[in-house]
Amino acid sequence: MQHAASLPPDPTFYPTEETVGQDTLHMLILELLRPLVERWYAQLGKPTFVGADQFVYYKQFHPSKVVAPDLYVLPGVAPGRRFKSWKTWKTGVVPSLAVEVITSDDVEKDYREAPERYAELGTGELVVFDPDFEQSDERRRWQRFRRLEKRGFVRVESTNADRIRVRTLGCFLRVVGEGDAARVRLGTGPTGDDLVPTEAEAERAAKEEERAAKEEALRQVARLEALLAHRDGRG
Repeated sequence: MQHAASLPPDPTFYPTEETVGQDTLHMLILELLRPLVERWYAQLGKPTFVGADQFVYYKQFHPSKVVAPDLYVLPGVAPGRRFKSWKTWKTGVVPSLAVEVITSDDVEKDYREAPERYAELGTGELVVFDPDFEQSDERRRWQRFRRLEKRGFVRVESTNADRIRVRTLGCFLRVVGEGDAARVRLGTGPTGDDLVPTEAEAERAAKEEERAAKEEALRQVARLEALLAHRDGRG
């Protein structure tokens, strides 16, 4: 890995954004999913940078060698790190996981070119989610690609089930809701039945637990007072 101080001067222009419209379903899925993945790594005791919709360049002097993952994980990079785009040659770090949500009209391009780009990038695992998979028998709700020692970067799973296990995360990605209300959540347990709570859900659960504990404490006090009153009455 080359350190920034030893890199040659680079006059290349690397764009940091693209001017394209965004499907609202795409936006809402990622607004929920990205912080969930970040919370999941924190719960595992492995705080990790989880990004979304940023350019990741993987070949110096060649700005066309780029991907803009809908969601990606940078192993060993702390959450909250600030940058406009990620250049792999500066750190040697490539995404261990990328997730693509297909919502464009150019489905053939997304199905074909995305895996090729991530293969070039060196990504360890790619999950492609197609919320509109029912529009064609050729489409699939989930596809999962992995880098295998003897086979390279290949598709290892394709399914229309509501969930798929992601090796990098150690849990499932699963669909909750239907149609425009479809969202992607994290599921844990042997078959992914237990949802990882959002921050808001976790806060509500903690408040409910606190409220239940206070109510139980009051009931205990009331029972004790009733017992003492009964004893004193007999005396």
